[in-house]
Amino acid sequence: MAATPVRQIFETHLTVRDLDRSVAFYRDVVGLEMALRNEERNVAFFWVGGRGTTMLGLWAVGSSPLAMKLHTAFAVDLQDLLAAPEVLRKAGVTPLDFYSRPAIELSVLAWMPAASVYFEDPDGHSLEYIAMLPNNPRPEVGIVSYSEWIKGMAAAR
Repeated sequence: MAATPVRQIFETHLTVRDLDRSVAFYRDVVGLEMALRNEERNVAFFWVGGRGTTMLGLWAVGSSPLAMKLHTAFAVDLQDLLAAPEVLRKAGVTPLDFYSRPAIELSVLAWMPAASVYFEDPDGHSLEYIAMLPNNPRPEVGIVSYSEWIKGMAAAR
């Protein structure tokens, strides 16, 4: 019996300490569209990529000092990704590189290849904006800055 073919992840969920703060962050900084806010269940759902495409759920869990920190990557167009570090800075969010250091520019995961920038939500969850690059994978290159990747692509021509 063959497995059911999966097209994409439809939904993912994060626990948050302050639902109002997280709703504002994902709405105003990340730019997601609110799908539903349910006060009874203390949860908010956002559409990612448009209504009915993918959903992010945020669940309030209280003020416990213990929290699980998770990772979510959002696919974006390369042109938007190139502007993302500055957009994040203007929103008061520190863009990070692959190694969680403050980012001057994008990181490239050469095995895909894809460019990305990382950042954290108010609860410390790792978020990423990522765009696939049109080049052939080069796993031997590892993780490099976007400018190094462009130089390497130019030299390979």
